[in-house]
Amino acid sequence: MKNKVAYITGGTKGIGFGVAKYLLDNGMKVAISGRKLEDAQAAAKELSSDDSLVLGLSSDVSNIEDEKKAVKQIIEKFGQLDVVLANAGVGHFAPVDELKDEEWHQMIDTNLTGVFHTLKASVEELKKSEGYYITLSSLAGTNFFAEGSGYNASKFGVVGFTQAAMLDLRKYNIKVSTIMPGSVASQFNNHTPGEGDDWKIQPEDIGQLVWDLLNMHPRALPSKVEIRPTRPDLK
Repeated sequence: MKNKVAYITGGTKGIGFGVAKYLLDNGMKVAISGRKLEDAQAAAKELSSDDSLVLGLSSDVSNIEDEKKAVKQIIEKFGQLDVVLANAGVGHFAPVDELKDEEWHQMIDTNLTGVFHTLKASVEELKKSEGYYITLSSLAGTNFFAEGSGYNASKFGVVGFTQAAMLDLRKYNIKVSTIMPGSVASQFNNHTPGEGDDWKIQPEDIGQLVWDLLNMHPRALPSKVEIRPTRPDLK
């Protein structure tokens, strides 16, 4: 995978940032995106002072034109695109009768439609590279819970979308997988990770998982991967 190019949406912090760092540390080049260009550029600089290896981009994944522009910029800088991690996501949690209309639409538009937009924008480049498309779902994509109607709907959708896309795209030698984490020590939903999060999955653990997927033998495809904390009772 040395010198291969990865694009990670929602890569300015948390899981996306952790995966980007892991891939960079193992010889890949990485583009990360966030809603604000200044945040993406600051995160890219934190990842590496060598701007030949990393690129910070602004993109709202709910806007297909933003994603098309991001992919175009990646190709202009690196000349190729080999791996895409659709990681951008938001969460709002409330009883279904109290969930706001705008909160529902933001989750569906970002978590689910955004995954579709990222694939649509990058799929032709992935056909050229016979690359890998990975979505970041959640155990909430198979386990429903109270006050999670909108989030569950978006993540159940991501799992179904990704599995169907895998069947559509493998004829092009594009691998497609979804990763479904449990509790992760990240900034998701305005959380600030601290010592109390030591029992959780760490962002670098997802980075290692992505790296392992990328280095599987071409004949093997783990199309859906669940990952959870080993000992949640330690909290």
